[in-house]
Amino acid sequence: MNIGLTGGIATGKSTVSALLVAKGALLIDADAIAREVMLPGHPVLAAVIQHFGQAVMNSDGTLHRKKLGEIVFADPAQRQALNDITHPAIREEMRLRMVAYEREQPDKLVLADIPLLYESGLESLYKEIMVVYVPREVQLQRLMLRDGLTEEQAGLRLSAQMDIEQKRSMADIVIDNSGTLAETERQIELFWQRKGLA
Repeated sequence: MNIGLTGGIATGKSTVSALLVAKGALLIDADAIAREVMLPGHPVLAAVIQHFGQAVMNSDGTLHRKKLGEIVFADPAQRQALNDITHPAIREEMRLRMVAYEREQPDKLVLADIPLLYESGLESLYKEIMVVYVPREVQLQRLMLRDGLTEEQAGLRLSAQMDIEQKRSMADIVIDNSGTLAETERQIELFWQRKGLA
């Protein structure tokens, strides 16, 4: 069985994925794969450098993330160009890992952690979608605290994603992570039992 895990920035997806992995789920992390395809020698990094030029490369052959970020966040067309280069490779690697996990360990829950799952239109790839939810005010406060942002900066980042209430309404499973860790753990335990994974 596979599920897609998503939520908004600073809702606690990492906490929930760690709890599920501790119970035996197999994790496929979109962010980790996105970093892998940008390592020296990977064809995706080569394509990024070909498109954006040597300015986005450090002298040691690694990606100059800050410089690339400055370019793509200032120009939606360049951000789309980056997505067009990276997203197909990330999705294909996720698909390959999911197929391998389901073949090798069919009794395990395969969890795909994808921050922009709904925004990328990937719902159909998963049997169910789990959304990690906290109200926007909590999300805003956590993001400000975590990343040292002003309220305005944090608000802009939240506005760049689909609204958390919309994600919650589309979810098959909602994990409300606005309370204590123990409350979140109880919800994970209930989910695990309902799916017969215990």
